[in-house]
Amino acid sequence: MKFFPESALVQLEYEKVKTLLAQHARTEYAKAKAAALRIHTRKEFIDRELRQSHEYKLLYDSGMGFPNDFILNLQKEIKLLGIPGAVLSGEQFLQIRRLAENSNQIFRWFDNERRQAYPALALVIRDSYYEKAVIGMIDAVLEPTGTVKDSASEALANIRMSLFRKRNDLRRIFDKIITKLNKQGYLADIEESFMNGRRVLAVFAEQKRMIKGVLHGESDSRRTSFIEPEETTELNNTIFSLEQEETREVYRILRELTSQLSVYAPLLKTWHELAGEFDFIRAKAKLAIDMQGNFPLVSDRSVVKLVQAYHPLLLIYNKANNKPTIPVDLWLYEKQRILVISGPNAGGKTVTLKTVGLLQLMMQSGLLVPVHPDSEMGIFKQIMIHIGDTQSLEFELSTYSSHLKNMKHFMENANGRTLFFIDELGSGSDPNLGGAFAEVIMEELAIKHSLGIVTTHYLNLKVMANKVPGIINGAMQFDEKNLLPMYKLVLGKPGSSYTFSIAERIGLEKRLIDKARTLVDENHFTLDKLLNRTEQDLQHIDKEKLELQQLLKENHRLKAEMQRVLDKETHRLELEKFQLQNKIAEDKIAYLKDMERRLKAMVIEWRRTEDKEKVVKMIHALLFNQKEKISTEKQQKKFNEKFEEIAGEINIGDKVRMKMNRQVGIVKEIKRKKVLLQVGAMPMTVDLKDLIRVKEKLPE
Repeated sequence: MKFFPESALVQLEYEKVKTLLAQHARTEYAKAKAAALRIHTRKEFIDRELRQSHEYKLLYDSGMGFPNDFILNLQKEIKLLGIPGAVLSGEQFLQIRRLAENSNQIFRWFDNERRQAYPALALVIRDSYYEKAVIGMIDAVLEPTGTVKDSASEALANIRMSLFRKRNDLRRIFDKIITKLNKQGYLADIEESFMNGRRVLAVFAEQKRMIKGVLHGESDSRRTSFIEPEETTELNNTIFSLEQEETREVYRILRELTSQLSVYAPLLKTWHELAGEFDFIRAKAKLAIDMQGNFPLVSDRSVVKLVQAYHPLLLIYNKANNKPTIPVDLWLYEKQRILVISGPNAGGKTVTLKTVGLLQLMMQSGLLVPVHPDSEMGIFKQIMIHIGDTQSLEFELSTYSSHLKNMKHFMENANGRTLFFIDELGSGSDPNLGGAFAEVIMEELAIKHSLGIVTTHYLNLKVMANKVPGIINGAMQFDEKNLLPMYKLVLGKPGSSYTFSIAERIGLEKRLIDKARTLVDENHFTLDKLLNRTEQDLQHIDKEKLELQQLLKENHRLKAEMQRVLDKETHRLELEKFQLQNKIAEDKIAYLKDMERRLKAMVIEWRRTEDKEKVVKMIHALLFNQKEKISTEKQQKKFNEKFEEIAGEINIGDKVRMKMNRQVGIVKEIKRKKVLLQVGAMPMTVDLKDLIRVKEKLPE
């Protein structure tokens, strides 16, 4: 990507983002890659890196771990492996083993299911493989502590066995000498020591001539001499010789292991880079969590559609200080290519401009950005910015001259894949003349089909935005009542500078303000006042819209609550219905048992009596009349316990009994000879002639 000027990345604070990214990196590889972060212009590169960061962030969000704990820098060790005759130490081999074990865990983690779930992360290991022989070769030679095993070679095993025996002999002889000299009172309190790799006696200086041996030194006070007794000299020489042989054999074994592993030097280098690459992706995911970063839709065209976009550095700062951050929403595309933002000073115009620029750089660097996932971000091949005072002392250019020089570069080099940002277009010159040049510049950039944002206080640019195709207005809202910026961008309308309102709020004398008003062109003042009033009206509409949304939300909540109550009541009625059905079933069972008992008795009577006709009549009466009789008797008994019949005309609200089934209900409505009756929870229509007026009995 091309930048203009060279300080563009610094002005947009891109370097600060790179610093934050490097702070999350643990490996030297990832730190170096963060410091040299590339800004891509090819969609496949951008999309791949964004997906990798997004998938690693999903791992964090789900609480799932990723097996990449290797952070050592083994560039030197891996380079040595590829040099003929080089020898790595046991500790260096253990570090390579840890790298191989880390790679093994990564390859095992990417099973078939995870390769499908995290395809972008799986791309990192696509061209590599795991080789178990690396760990096998190291384990065959080294202990977990890094010491060469006795079994590494037959010669080493023999040397160490000889050393073991000679050292045992030395210890046995030395212990006898110490015991003997202690009895004679020749030894100091420490009795013995080691000097020059040999075990020596600590002898009082005045007794040193009483002991035959080699003098190795004296203490600082000259009171103690260190002597190697002549009985152990030969043994010490033998042990020293064996130790030298052991060192040479260990060196030979390590050199051979280095030579064997040199075949895998390219593979180890790949594993080392894989560990660093996953650490770099992890750092991007951690940064995304800090910045509330998301994965927007990436388009290979010129478009900037930001939904709930935050300036990442401002968001982190405000979070640390428990302050709110106001998001920005804007949309630039072919039909509205240039956004002209106006409004009062310190209202957030420059912050909005920098937010868009920094987010674009981050996205094209493969970093997740703090926007809503519904946002769409295109790919640009050059970014041009003009922010702040660009006066050049070196070339003796004034502020406006430098401004025009930059604008000349913009107009000559801008194209359909250019994203530009101009802060205070036309400033530094006479408002009328500077405003005229600003119109020409902005119209030329629109003709070039470039996308960009311009901030200004010039009224002629605000008016121009409504006339020239592809240029739209935007305003930073301002709370005129409390004299506070709201940092909220509103598209489609220009903003007022609130010059006189601010002067009034800070207490400037009214006569001075009135005098200033007389010096302003009436049309200019009227337009600014109209913009002021329009903005306040829009803020009022937004407030009412928010209140309406809250009322609608409350309405939905009440509707849901009512539905829950209705569902609960329906459930209760169903439960009562089931309970009633169960009660009826119990009555039927009791009735059938009673019938069974009576029928058995009649069968017995049939067998004993000669009057068969009498028994048949009894059975007939039992089967066809008993059930109706019992039901009628029960209903009548239940009714008589609670109600009594009364005379009189039936009216609405009266309690009545139905003649057919003896159920009692309340009269709700009377139409001609039909009555709407409420029986329990069920309404029903009954003929008036089938009802009898009743009343409840008073409790005794």
